[in-house]
Amino acid sequence: MTGLWVFLAAVAPQVTEQAVTVQAPAPPERGVIAYPAAFFAEVRPTNAYDMVTRLPGFSFDKGSTVRGLAGSGGNVLIDGQPPLAKNDPLEDILRRIPATSVERVEVIRGGAPGVDMEGRTVLANVIRRQQAGFRGTIQPYFDAIYDGRVLPGIRFEGQWTLPGGRTADFSQTFSTGHFPNDEFGDGRRIRYDLSGRRLIDSDVDADSHGSRIQSTGAFQTPLLGGRASLTGAIQINRGTLELYDNDRLSRSVEYEKNPNNRVQLEAGLRFNRKLTGQVSLETLFFQQYFTQDQRAHFEGPGLTRDFALDRKTSESVARVQFSITPDPSLKVETGVEGAFNRLNSETDLSVNGRVIALPAGNVQVEELRGEAFLRGTWRATPKLSLEAGVRQEASQVTSTGDLILEKSLSFLKPRAALTWSPGSATQIRLRVEREVGQLNFDDFVASPQVAATGVVVAGNPDLSPQQAWVYEAAWEQRFWTAGALVLTYRRFELNDVVDRIPIFGPTGVILADAPGNIGGGTKTEIQAGLTLPLDQVGLASGQLKAQATWRDTRVVDPLSAGTREISTLHPIDWEVHFSHAVPVWRMTWGIDILGGFRERIFRLTEIETKKLSPYVSLFTEHRLAPDLSLRVEFSGITLRNAKRIREVYVGPRNLGRLNYTDVRDLEWGGDIMIRLRKTIGG
Repeated sequence: MTGLWVFLAAVAPQVTEQAVTVQAPAPPERGVIAYPAAFFAEVRPTNAYDMVTRLPGFSFDKGSTVRGLAGSGGNVLIDGQPPLAKNDPLEDILRRIPATSVERVEVIRGGAPGVDMEGRTVLANVIRRQQAGFRGTIQPYFDAIYDGRVLPGIRFEGQWTLPGGRTADFSQTFSTGHFPNDEFGDGRRIRYDLSGRRLIDSDVDADSHGSRIQSTGAFQTPLLGGRASLTGAIQINRGTLELYDNDRLSRSVEYEKNPNNRVQLEAGLRFNRKLTGQVSLETLFFQQYFTQDQRAHFEGPGLTRDFALDRKTSESVARVQFSITPDPSLKVETGVEGAFNRLNSETDLSVNGRVIALPAGNVQVEELRGEAFLRGTWRATPKLSLEAGVRQEASQVTSTGDLILEKSLSFLKPRAALTWSPGSATQIRLRVEREVGQLNFDDFVASPQVAATGVVVAGNPDLSPQQAWVYEAAWEQRFWTAGALVLTYRRFELNDVVDRIPIFGPTGVILADAPGNIGGGTKTEIQAGLTLPLDQVGLASGQLKAQATWRDTRVVDPLSAGTREISTLHPIDWEVHFSHAVPVWRMTWGIDILGGFRERIFRLTEIETKKLSPYVSLFTEHRLAPDLSLRVEFSGITLRNAKRIREVYVGPRNLGRLNYTDVRDLEWGGDIMIRLRKTIGG
């Protein structure tokens, strides 16, 4: 690392003399800071994603894969609206917008009239230029894995601006080869008994291969005095994992094969129209289908297990929303959203040819959900704004097949957010809200892990969504031209926490564990985010971004009745990103560090712990010509180590009869990704 700083010190004076002058963002106006395209010119961004990730005080969030539209989108808008897509990741959508097509990027802090914050306190808004003609890119790439696997692919993108105010977008991706997979990578596995004696000492060799085809498209046109947008996507993923576990002690081999084929389709329609000078209408319709055919075959000494999952889901969502702006400082929104979801899941498990019944192994679930909402944003003074609203949600869930049930749920979800800006560089944000999660259809079906581990993780449609009263306070301080420090505190008072529960048979015997509600709990988060422009310390066109989250969770364990953390939530998450533009060389380079984490899952007969070491990547992007760029990424500069520890008990773990500890080390030697991007048209 010393050599790196010597190099930086040597080139810094030259870069300073020839660097592009940074254009400062426009002064904040009604909670919005506008960053013109010239603000990003020094780093020569390729697309809108490159611009968004460089925004001071902003951390990109791709969103979550929940059902419905409310709360599913990420924290980036495009021309003031969230993208109408789910299977098309927000990051990919932003990467398809050329940087030359972006007029400015806005950071909306605390809400602004005319903007739907979707329950967030900070959003980014990419505003595109209106320019006629065609713009497209061709991007061939390949990813070379340290163990010899190769993932080649190619991507085509195109955007058309047509006469009459119409626009169209299209992208096509083909990729095939041997896919990297941290979770099932190569490594050593050791199993210990209570005395520390080794029961298994093996080398694991895993290989995965498959293909992916993805097509996306969008079309916008004036219609009936308003504007209509049509989007669609199809994604086909076919993959197979093969794993060999060679035990040195017994000289035996365990073998697992896991084919997994998935098809996702979606289509969306959005219509906006201004009804009067103060009232506008937005209607949305969204439809998606998902099918999954997964198999898991396991062979070991004297043991054969076969698991099969055939799953089909569909979702239909419609929303009608009215926006009323009686005054430039006030916006009121009201509307309704309805959704119908369906799941059909069939699972089969056999051990040594004998069929084993899985709890809730074959179920058909339907959910009918509706929500009415009313919210308003009021800019009381140039320094003070208030956003407040309420949602009323009602749903009915029915299940047939192995589990017959019918239940109705209803939740009132109030929200209030206060934003105070005592100075142009300082902002304080306060929020209180009742959040209600969504039922995850993945929790309704059995897990294929049973084929390899023998641990039965059953499905459970009889779930209630997790609820929480959330109290949040954030302090943001901006400095220099493009620096920002954001400190955030969040407190969650949880009800109906979704974790793991035991499933009992008719005679009271515990059959398996499954997702379930385990009562109340708490979650506390403290988050710090820093954006540091390095011009002030002698490195022109350099930027350092860092974020860290400390998290404390507590819940009562349904087996031991003692207090423990909530499964799968990380106590600490952190990441650091450094980037440096060198205009004289027409390049940008940088280092990304993704922090390690620990994750723990509390199951019926075991406690599983996953540990991941920090991951370091180095990238460089060089503009070979005005229409041609080359990006090279070296991932895993430092050896990445993942450790999975299974503490397996005899019977329920609360009895304390530990049987063995299984430790698996997964070493990731890194990969090299090379991508060539050729721009066509304007």
